Amino acid sequence: MRKVLITAGATGIGYTLAEQFSDAGYQIWIIDISKEDLKKCPKEWECSNLDVCDENAMSSLFKNIDEKWAGLDVLCANAGIAGKTALIEHQETKAFRKCVDVNLMGAFLSVKGSLPIMKKQKKGNIIFTSSTAGFNGFPYRSPYSASKWAIHGFMKTLAMEAGPFGIRANAIAPGCVEGARIDAVIEREAAKKKTSPDVIREAYKSGTSLKTFVNAKDIASMALFLASDRASRISGQVIAVDGHTENPDPKI
Repeated sequence: MRKVLITAGATGIGYTLAEQFSDAGYQIWIIDISKEDLKKCPKEWECSNLDVCDENAMSSLFKNIDEKWAGLDVLCANAGIAGKTALIEHQETKAFRKCVDVNLMGAFLSVKGSLPIMKKQKKGNIIFTSSTAGFNGFPYRSPYSASKWAIHGFMKTLAMEAGPFGIRANAIAPGCVEGARIDAVIEREAAKKKTSPDVIREAYKSGTSLKTFVNAKDIASMALFLASDRASRISGQVIAVDGHTENPDPKI
């Protein structure tokens, strides 16, 4: 049975990833910072309560995975936070650094722990949850956008280094994903622009060719494809699942 580790897997996109991989027959191991959310997960999933930025905890996690599972087929480096909604000159240094730490350093520590296991077995798949903010920029969201641009460079370098060991690396770049997280982003942006959340939501939709948001299952479906043998020659790619963003900053 194939095995997948999903970071930030107890809610949102991460939880949907875990559900879809489980339905496809994978053994599931998730990590999450929220004990309460982990308690709601199926009992058959392996669950670890830790912070992806905690290097010692992450190192111990991968020792446990290697001992218990003796292998790891897929890493979904999914953990991320939105960062503060503010103009660049109003961004707080501590909050900016926290966003980069979770989004980039959390992915780095996840990959660092996974690679020795995957290299030993001479195969593996690493899939990053990125964002179209890593293509286009995102006004008021500089720490988030910067961290996602960095993920793309990190992923492409990983693909080059790990490819000779049979390990593939790709990133999925969602657009606006329906759910509580984008609702909160929209609320904050609406407050900054002194308008209603509905106006911001419609502006986001109008900036895509399909005039729609995506959902977590759309992201999970792409992840399952990238992890499958059907994608055996796909590596080093950033694949947008966003309804095709035409205008990343539609005017209201």
